[in-house]
Amino acid sequence: MHAVRLHTFGPAENLVYERTEDPVPAPGQVRIAVAAAGVHVLDTALREGERGPYPEPVALPTVPGREVAGTVDAVGEGVGPEWLGKRVVAHIGTAPGGYAELTVTEADRLHEIPEGLDAAGAVAMIGTGRTALGILGSTPLDPDSVVVVTAAAGGIGTLVVQYARNAGATVIALAGGPAKVARSEAEGANLALDYTRPDWPRRAREHLEAAGLRATVVYDSVGGTTARAAVDLLGPGGRHVVYGWSGQGLLDGGPLTFTEEELAERGITSGSVLGPGLIERGGGLRALETRALAEAAAGRLRPAVQRFPLAEAAAAHRALETRGTMGKVVLEP
Repeated sequence: MHAVRLHTFGPAENLVYERTEDPVPAPGQVRIAVAAAGVHVLDTALREGERGPYPEPVALPTVPGREVAGTVDAVGEGVGPEWLGKRVVAHIGTAPGGYAELTVTEADRLHEIPEGLDAAGAVAMIGTGRTALGILGSTPLDPDSVVVVTAAAGGIGTLVVQYARNAGATVIALAGGPAKVARSEAEGANLALDYTRPDWPRRAREHLEAAGLRATVVYDSVGGTTARAAVDLLGPGGRHVVYGWSGQGLLDGGPLTFTEEELAERGITSGSVLGPGLIERGGGLRALETRALAEAAAGRLRPAVQRFPLAEAAAAHRALETRGTMGKVVLEP
């Protein structure tokens, strides 16, 4: 088979598309003929040699990738033959191997892909979708909600915009550049603004004041000055929900935090929703994954996907690192 392997930590160019041996499923495992593999920002950090959430950097050489969808073509000892030929998706966890034509994972990680959902969409929902639902579970939304979403054209941001609009909320989407603004408008945002333009805070404030509204929730994955200007739109009782910070945010101030005195003065709450609490709110990872797939199959959430050929994994990493992507980045053999 062909796979993308990393032999030396470093830049995206170190990802090499090459021929390697086919994997064989161990007891309790299946082998998947991969139709789509997810690319996550964490993959770029691990490629550089960072530990991420793991005790040590990944052992080299390695095949990156932790989200895969495809068809089961072999099963290991103890796995029922009924899995053979099924369309499946799995988050394969701490054992990478997704950037390949074939990969193996434990059978208990598998979900059947619902009818009407393609492999790329399933990959988007098994990781990005489950995270989005966990984040959204932190704050109930209804028609009285006024939501501001930073990085609204990203994989999570797109789903947050859709979910909020489904709840009847008013949504202000912030995205970087005209193409991403247009994507957010197409997803139903009431107002989509380019946060690289200096006039966006004024335009957002004028829009809200004309409707007699104040923001009630800011979903923030950017940080820096963009997040601070977004939080300035919150009214008393509003909530600043942090679930990440981009490279741009790190350049202009990093993750936005407040002292207890500042929060009291503003009359708002602020905090990260990542970590164990996200999983607990959703009833566990598998429950979040099942729900995410069901939401996509029903058409209530529509994952945005940007596709790259498997052989161009390095280009996919570069695009992700330079914020040149929209939606979930997916590799296709």
